[in-house]
Amino acid sequence: MKYLVLLAFIAIIGSLGSALFFMMRDGRDGKAKTSNMARALAFRVGLSILLFICILLAWKFGYIQPTGIPLSK
Repeated sequence: MKYLVLLAFIAIIGSLGSALFFMMRDGRDGKAKTSNMARALAFRVGLSILLFICILLAWKFGYIQPTGIPLSK
């Protein structure tokens, strides 16, 4: 599970970097640049939602256990 989350975070950061590249790239065709940037950002949002759903399902099925600071002392 740790490797899946790590791989998802790397893909999310890569997609964000790809959108930055398309935004900063100099080109004559502004529509294609915007389309590529929007596609990269939509892919990033989709990956983030998928990662969130996978983490919730892993918790629900008992693959991961919540740990941390107790709510009250």
